[in-house]
Amino acid sequence: MTTITDTTNSTTSSTTSGTVNSTVNSTANRTATRGQYRRPDAAQRRTAASGGAPGGRVSVAVYAEDLILQTGMIHQLRVRPEIELLPEAEADRAQVSLVVVDMVDEPTVQLLHRLQRNTSTRTGLVVGFFESGALQTMIECGVAAVLRRGEADQDRLVHLVRAMANGEGVLPGDLLGKLLDHVSSLQRTVLDPRGLTLSTLTAREAEMIRLVSEGCDTAEIAQKTSYSERTVKNVLHEVATRLELRNRAHAVGYAMRHGLI
Repeated sequence: MTTITDTTNSTTSSTTSGTVNSTVNSTANRTATRGQYRRPDAAQRRTAASGGAPGGRVSVAVYAEDLILQTGMIHQLRVRPEIELLPEAEADRAQVSLVVVDMVDEPTVQLLHRLQRNTSTRTGLVVGFFESGALQTMIECGVAAVLRRGEADQDRLVHLVRAMANGEGVLPGDLLGKLLDHVSSLQRTVLDPRGLTLSTLTAREAEMIRLVSEGCDTAEIAQKTSYSERTVKNVLHEVATRLELRNRAHAVGYAMRHGLI
């Protein structure tokens, strides 16, 4: 699974269907099978490494599983001044990694897990067919954005890349709805019975810090929560230690900034 960059000649003024066909024919003996991600040749690496990205451009590493997907993605991105396509040797410094596949299969999952280990890049998935069961896999692999290939025109691709570079996530509307349903189900069926939440605080911890934020002292918190004062002190001390907070005011500020209460 290797990084894909621009394979078109830099002196070509425009890309036509004939040029694409010529490229495909000339590399037919190197056509990749599913799960074998194409490697840029020496000419590609020299072209991509010939100049750095000016300010404002987003560095992108592209991973594609066959020549057709590779050519299509290159054709869409290479002409946009907002994008800097990176060669394989520099893929680790990419702000955004784009994985272009037909479907989320085992080789794709392995690639996504490998990319997840690089905390300096965010991963987007451009996929032909997205099965409903792949949503959990996408979450576990740290995918920040998803775009269906049928909707992947040039403007949407650039929007996806720039959004990820800005720390945002992008999902089709139907997948966003499924994700919210998934999170709601997780909270209801797994976390609630254990007194846990999706935040870094348990339900009991969040309630006690909320009472602290309302000006309650230890005795009042104990009375309102039906816990002993000793338990209240222990819970608040545990929160302060775990989150490295200096005092109760710091704990309240932290919880409010992070939307925990």
